[in-house]
Amino acid sequence: QVQLVESGGGLVQAGGSLRLSCAASGIIFSFSVMGWYRQAPGKQRELVAAISSGGSTNYVDSVKGRFTISRDNAKNTVYLQMNSLKPEDTAVYYCNARSGSAWGTRTPYDYWGQGTQVTVSS
Repeated sequence: QVQLVESGGGLVQAGGSLRLSCAASGIIFSFSVMGWYRQAPGKQRELVAAISSGGSTNYVDSVKGRFTISRDNAKNTVYLQMNSLKPEDTAVYYCNARSGSAWGTRTPYDYWGQGTQVTVSS
């Protein structure tokens, strides 16, 4: 059974920091592309940051220079360090795990966590 368990959300003032964690089980973590998505009320879910099995990262323009995604394959955990938070970062943040190129031709997978609320007050 696959589980992605997020933690670290909460309420913070603008300019503050939070670190989100996502602990994965039931997948071969080191073969997975891990991502953080967010969804604000009335808006579509968007990709915030992703990290490949090889450690390559990409970010949505609005968080570049403020957020950092990282992974610890020994702990099956992906992190999102969020600094200089803004009210517009308020959203539910979701962890995603999907099969990457290292998974080869096996049946692809795409899993989601339950989400964690991040609220940034002005």
